[in-house]
Amino acid sequence: MELLNGAGATPAGDLIKDTSEATFMADVVEASQTVPVIVDFWAPWCGPCKMVAPLMDEIAHEHLGKMLVVKVDTDKAPEVAGRYGIRSIPTLMIFRDGIQLFSQPGALPKSALDDLLRQVRELDMDEVRKEIAEQTAQESPSNS
Repeated sequence: MELLNGAGATPAGDLIKDTSEATFMADVVEASQTVPVIVDFWAPWCGPCKMVAPLMDEIAHEHLGKMLVVKVDTDKAPEVAGRYGIRSIPTLMIFRDGIQLFSQPGALPKSALDDLLRQVRELDMDEVRKEIAEQTAQESPSNS
């Protein structure tokens, strides 16, 4: 796994993981079993993505040890972007306990992102798993 370059006393880039097709499951899904993971789908040519980058740096610093920030360059990992239905960038996703809990294209203001991260940490994941199981059961055709 590569680390993105950053600047400052404790470079934010050192706290943000750059993932790939080969490492996405470990960097995001498996890591989210320990702490929530926010994923930033981006590309180097994307102007709005460059506006989101400083916010991701700030989040990485403020939530150190409580959350991971992972970036997916959609040009280098198109398979990951396709698997998660990325149609526009930037797109932010949040995973916890191996479950994708949030996905939204575009940037969020810091206050909204902070509130969202607080809500994700406070979720009762047993209840989330129960709701997913109920939805899956309703969507599956009955074998009776």
